[in-house]
Amino acid sequence: MLKMILFIFFLFPLCFINNLYWMVQNFLFFLSFFFILMNMYSNYFMSISYLFGCDLISYGLILLSLWIVSLMMLASESIYKYKNYLNLFMLNIILLLIMLVLTFSSMSLFMFYMFFESSLIPTLFLILGWGYQPERLQAGIYLLFYTLLVSLPMLIGIFYLYFKTGTMNFYLLNNYNFNLEFLYFSMILAFLVKMPMFLVHLWLPKAHVEAPVSGSMILAGIMLKLGGYGLLRVFMFLQSMGLKFNFIWISISLIGGFLVSLICLRQTDLKALIAYSSVAHMGIVLAGLMTLTYTGICGSYTLMIAHGLCSSGLFCLANISYERLGSRSLLINKGMLNFMPSMTLWWFLLSSANMAAPPTLNLLGEISLINSIISWSWVSMISLSFLSFFSAAYTLYLYSYSQHGKTFSGIYSFSGGFIREYLLLFLHWFPLNLLILKSDMCMLWL
Repeated sequence: MLKMILFIFFLFPLCFINNLYWMVQNFLFFLSFFFILMNMYSNYFMSISYLFGCDLISYGLILLSLWIVSLMMLASESIYKYKNYLNLFMLNIILLLIMLVLTFSSMSLFMFYMFFESSLIPTLFLILGWGYQPERLQAGIYLLFYTLLVSLPMLIGIFYLYFKTGTMNFYLLNNYNFNLEFLYFSMILAFLVKMPMFLVHLWLPKAHVEAPVSGSMILAGIMLKLGGYGLLRVFMFLQSMGLKFNFIWISISLIGGFLVSLICLRQTDLKALIAYSSVAHMGIVLAGLMTLTYTGICGSYTLMIAHGLCSSGLFCLANISYERLGSRSLLINKGMLNFMPSMTLWWFLLSSANMAAPPTLNLLGEISLINSIISWSWVSMISLSFLSFFSAAYTLYLYSYSQHGKTFSGIYSFSGGFIREYLLLFLHWFPLNLLILKSDMCMLWL
């Protein structure tokens, strides 16, 4: 793992040399392909150095981080074009990438906590520094304080674990099974806010709407997955408590997912709609993960990776429209079929992925999650059916409202996409549909 981390670390000097923006971006792509070749197809930690190792959960998420970060640079061409504090932007992104890679590859619970919290800071700078409206200050404060409020109990919980067991290694902690309510709640809450679970999700739409496209991509693509990853790691030693209390979170997530879907149906802001749909998707991920069944855990991992690619791609599309029209309102972004006909195909492909149409990875994830939740309790069929139906409903609303209808009279030209944009969307959509052919990576790792 050290060679990966050093590679990213040595990209720092390149950020300060002028006109090396695409060079850094190409290096990040090279790194993601290089990482694919270091295939760690194993349930055990491999590539172990002192603190860092990589098992299959980490492998998928680190690869997703590298991929999304290189696509962020591809999407943020306007920052390059207008020289909007370009070097600082690159520095910030690479700092964020280092934090994420270190988070996912830590083998010690405390190191995981430390990097988990410090990845917040570059994200905050992205929103505050390159966001659009003045409300970005409020969004940044929401993001910071929601996360920090629940992180202190988790730190105390980690110290307690160390005091009792004498180790912080994930692999050694698997041998224990704690039966303590306070420990359970303190360890879980930080991840529930990060997921975000319904009721503690208010920071997410705010942060998304105010963030630049790169901020939205990294938030939707990776930041929400930190919570799921943390839960997968800590439930290894909190199983007995999980069996006692998990019904609370499952109920909140399923009912919350349904309510958020209804909220989606009356959004007029493109980005807010996609952000709320993320909350609904992560709700079903959380519910499936909390059942602690085989299909639930594998399905949540699968849907996390699929949602990372799909949601990030939708944010790119919203940004492409925003750069042309100067607005994210659905009242202005309509009839895009007349305005940008060739983009409509990508809107269609990514929207269909968002409602889990075959052959996307989302389908595999959602089927296994629905299996696991119904096997946990058949009553949940009611809220699940609502959730699935409305998920398709708001995706269709997003697609048909933005693509069809009469074009807004203020638009009086025709606009094609740039090759860069098609490449960007292709690189979101292609792995999403390719990975279903190698779905044993996602489903058979426990």
